[in-house]
Amino acid sequence: MTLLEPGAPQPVLADGEAARPNLSSRIRSMLRDTMVVVETDFRKLRHDPIELLTRAIQPALWLLIFGQVFARTRAIPSGNLPYPDFMTPGILAQSVLFIAIFFGIGTIWERDLGLVHKLLATPAPRAALVAGKGLAAGERALSQAVFIYTLAWLLGVKLNWSPLAMAGIAVTVIIGAAVFSTFSLIIACIVKTRERFMGIGQVLTMPLFFASNAIYPIDMMPTWLRAVARFNPLTYQVDAMRSLMVQGGSSAYGLATDWGIMLVILILLTVLGARLYRRLAL
Repeated sequence: MTLLEPGAPQPVLADGEAARPNLSSRIRSMLRDTMVVVETDFRKLRHDPIELLTRAIQPALWLLIFGQVFARTRAIPSGNLPYPDFMTPGILAQSVLFIAIFFGIGTIWERDLGLVHKLLATPAPRAALVAGKGLAAGERALSQAVFIYTLAWLLGVKLNWSPLAMAGIAVTVIIGAAVFSTFSLIIACIVKTRERFMGIGQVLTMPLFFASNAIYPIDMMPTWLRAVARFNPLTYQVDAMRSLMVQGGSSAYGLATDWGIMLVILILLTVLGARLYRRLAL
């Protein structure tokens, strides 16, 4: 059964009343609907692999040019890490952000093609549709992680190749991409046009990136910007990646705190996105 097919018939009680599915059945159904959305996006990506190559250009420029220059100037304190090692997790987080923050424009395209109306006509929960979009963004972001790991290794960055650390990076990439893609979908539900969405997306990306610990420590920031950085989910994504991705890296807040904050934000955004998703079809 696919997402666009009608739901399976419900069991009927003796008095003719439809039986209400139990909690486990509802959870399985939601997970199935979520994975259908992910599978659909994977098929799109498989037919357009050039997108992965073009998205790899920007992080490559940051690592090859910005990272190498600032490593020589020693202008940014990076603690016990060489600056390229300090910067690499931040560039991976930046790549995840740039993929996810514009993910909502695909939803606007789907509305223009009439797909959103079809999705809303299915019995799939709105939260499953929103969660599926978030996981699909994580799927795309994982391909960027593979590229950045390869480039960082070629540049001599001391990576942590522990299986547990790499699994933790995969989890962090998926959660981070889901956070920003869900935020992107909420923006798409509000503005509804591609032109306005692109303008807002371009305005948000640089402040989110520079108001984080991606390329310099928070201690270097003025007091007001430190407060902004602590409310920025990208800060916690970078913090988790820096503790997992490179040898000698450490977390300022703790991995459990990083993941916990990101998951709380993701749940809140998913609930809000599910409530707003219907507006996209109006």
